[in-house]
Amino acid sequence: MTQQTILTEKAPAAVGPYSQAVATEHLIFTSGQIGIHPLTGQLRPGIVEQTQQVLDNLAAVLDAAGSGMGQIVKTTIFLTDIAEFSTVNEIYAQAFQDDPPARSTVQVAALPLGALIEIEAIALRACSNSAGEK
Repeated sequence: MTQQTILTEKAPAAVGPYSQAVATEHLIFTSGQIGIHPLTGQLRPGIVEQTQQVLDNLAAVLDAAGSGMGQIVKTTIFLTDIAEFSTVNEIYAQAFQDDPPARSTVQVAALPLGALIEIEAIALRACSNSAGEK
């Protein structure tokens, strides 16, 4: 089985030595996405804005890998303040209205660049797509 590195300019560049995602023939493993706007490179303010940006970033990475949000089978959410759980849940629910994926949510002490939320995902690869592959 081969693996392919996924790279798209429609999501923020990695802030360290890792890939935005790695795809195999059937699965895509995304790196954790934080609420950085890909055009400005700036972290969005507040949990609402960051959560929406994280979901937008995930969608862009999955699209580059030939998949989409509806193909996600598992997510892990990292929050710096578990008190924001209900706010995040409301926004997250909008992205996964039908058949939401399995999920874990944990509180962490800190996230890169002072982010309030990070989400990583595992998704099915709908088809082979050379766009975005490196």
